[in-house]
Amino acid sequence: MKKRLLLLTMVSFMAIGKLSAQTQYQNSGWFMFLNNTKFNEKWGLQFDVQVRSADDWKYVRNTLVRPALQYFINDKNNVALGYLWQTTQSQSATAGNSFLHEHRIFEQYIFTHKLSSILASHRVRVEQRFIGRANEDVFAQRFRYFFRLVQPLQKVESGFTKGAFVALQNEVFLNFQNKDKINNSVFDQNRAYLALGYRFSKKFDIEAGYLNQAVKNTNNHTNNSIAQLALYTRF
Repeated sequence: MKKRLLLLTMVSFMAIGKLSAQTQYQNSGWFMFLNNTKFNEKWGLQFDVQVRSADDWKYVRNTLVRPALQYFINDKNNVALGYLWQTTQSQSATAGNSFLHEHRIFEQYIFTHKLSSILASHRVRVEQRFIGRANEDVFAQRFRYFFRLVQPLQKVESGFTKGAFVALQNEVFLNFQNKDKINNSVFDQNRAYLALGYRFSKKFDIEAGYLNQAVKNTNNHTNNSIAQLALYTRF
């Protein structure tokens, strides 16, 4: 299992290098709120809301609402079944504002562990995407692999419950059904992220950082430089 996760990690970093020719560059801002609530030893709810701006922070382009029901196998492993609703706004001087919607069902597996003083987590997610477009509705499936490393900036004797930290994460997206309806490629996008954060208690974190989103489009590539603010709560 560890060898497979290491291989996926290497592939996700190598994927960034594939996006070179005909690249358009953008700048935007993302805000994310993520909550994890445990009902009991085995069951919980994961819920996140995201707001993303268009290029040059011109307007709110995307809003995402994503709840998921979690089942905790043990302290290190959990699975979830979830739903996402995403809106995408486009603004045009000639056509005005328009909104498109995407709905997703997703299944995920999360594995957490420690690497010395580093808190590590890995997430594998499969998405069934119902994408609304102006002239058609598209169904596609996508695979996502995400890892996150959190390094406290002070010595931690047992559990990390308070203090500053550095976070490093990466996520690679791969199309595996109806990719001709997306970008004619297995590779969809990659998101690399570095942040500085503070844990106020075992229930609340805040962090701010830089996220690089490299997207494979049908005819070109997009490299999006993103300033991200994130809030995490745990109950």
